[in-house]
Amino acid sequence: MVKREKDSKEGVEVDVDIPEGASVEIGENSITAKGEKGELSKTLRIGKIKVSKKDSKIVLSSGSNRRKDLSLLGTLRGDIKNVVHGVCDGIEYKLKIVYSHFPMSIKVQGNKVMIENFLGEKHPRKADILEGVNVEVKGQDVTVSGIDKENVAQTAANMEQATKIKNLDPRVFQDGCYIIEKDGKHLKR
Repeated sequence: MVKREKDSKEGVEVDVDIPEGASVEIGENSITAKGEKGELSKTLRIGKIKVSKKDSKIVLSSGSNRRKDLSLLGTLRGDIKNVVHGVCDGIEYKLKIVYSHFPMSIKVQGNKVMIENFLGEKHPRKADILEGVNVEVKGQDVTVSGIDKENVAQTAANMEQATKIKNLDPRVFQDGCYIIEKDGKHLKR
């Protein structure tokens, strides 16, 4: 739910802080942020929301208290926070390679991740690496990093989905590549 800064019958207003060292420019339907890690532009579906910049904050205001407008306000706030966080600190997902039957290996070739010898298969499985994403493999640990949260998360999900097992008992065959950490938050499995 949206944390309401100013609430009245006319509408709701929320803000997003801009950290030092980052600059944000607001277009008609887009936002461009520059920071230590790079520059990122994102097109936003703004609708009836008014976006403005005051001092070191981005202010989002809605003209009404309708549930649909409040949910759009929360979505825009999250998108803007992700863009600012990405250009300032970067986004990093960690995956773990797990195997018990056949030792599989993961290699990066261009914009693809090649998963070889998965369950003894002769042909490698492939997962796409999206634009602006870096994949590093060290032993059984895989680190996926970049400044665009959507691309980093989708690349990690592509790797996890490429090792999905079908038609075998998942209690016995637990081999795969699993996401264990999302941008500093450990996942419980």
